[in-house]
Amino acid sequence: MNIDRSLLAQAAARGLIGAEQAEALWAFLAEQQAGTPSFRFAHVLSYLGGLIAIGAMTLFMTLGWERFGGPGLLVIALAYAALALALTEHLLHRRQLPIPAGICAALVVALTPLAVYGLQVTLGFWAEGRAYRDYHVYIDWRWILMELATLAVGAVLAWRYRLPFLLMPVAVTLWYLSMDLTPFVFGSEDASWELRKLVSMGFGLLVLLLAFWIDLRTRSGKDFAFWLYLFGMLAFWGGLSAMRSESEWSRFAYLCINLLLVVLGPILGRRVFTVFGGLGVAGYLSYLAYGAFKDSLLFPFVVTAIGLALVVLGIVWPRHEARIGARLRGWLPEPLRALVQRQE
Repeated sequence: MNIDRSLLAQAAARGLIGAEQAEALWAFLAEQQAGTPSFRFAHVLSYLGGLIAIGAMTLFMTLGWERFGGPGLLVIALAYAALALALTEHLLHRRQLPIPAGICAALVVALTPLAVYGLQVTLGFWAEGRAYRDYHVYIDWRWILMELATLAVGAVLAWRYRLPFLLMPVAVTLWYLSMDLTPFVFGSEDASWELRKLVSMGFGLLVLLLAFWIDLRTRSGKDFAFWLYLFGMLAFWGGLSAMRSESEWSRFAYLCINLLLVVLGPILGRRVFTVFGGLGVAGYLSYLAYGAFKDSLLFPFVVTAIGLALVVLGIVWPRHEARIGARLRGWLPEPLRALVQRQE
């Protein structure tokens, strides 16, 4: 439930609480939400600036940086990381600003591959033919050491600072690692795309389970699982949607999986499930419209009826939601029941 100032004003007008109590309660809630990510302009600016800074040292790195050589890249990465770490300490412990602090700490994690690459080049352990900017473009098992170091740094900083945004570069690196391990594990430099799709699906499912486990274990108000859910869903749903569908049954199974995602979203309080599931359902309906039923006159009417039925269900459901929800929660294990109740 979202509580805003007008809602407290209405409660005061009905005599449920006093006007002074409403103001004091609003001030308390605003103070508690100051460090919680939301769609506020200040937070949007912070995340945008942080992502641009991270991108400058990762995705937007040019080939010109290779002129610095291994020692130069190593020194630059360490200097940037030291500055970002100092800013993290200052923003978190002195200014009590966890969101900008988390962005600075994430920059330290994102700089780790550059530092390891510079060290490898300095020691002569890096073969010709690959530049650092290729790390974010090409799949290559030789990136694995950089990825393992990144995960180690991310784990240490997450343990030290307990900032949820730190899991963003960790989640991305886990996906990179799953792709780069595919040719290494299966002994083929040119592992087929079908195999990579299966690996992406399996990796995404594992990350989703990890995020769910973190959700069950988390007792604070910080959302440590968000980025894992997002990138896990990207990997799982992307791999699933890219798979070849040779029969109508396989396409129908795809629809069922996406419908399950739509249902899981409200149960777990994670919109990412509903969004991706909805995209999958829309994709399946598009296939029916332009493929299986492209000449049918009745298909648009049937889909319209289904849509209107869902609207009616959305109107009727709230009347019975509490009773049905209480009965269903009674079958859940205690940790999962507590998780569902926290999302309500």
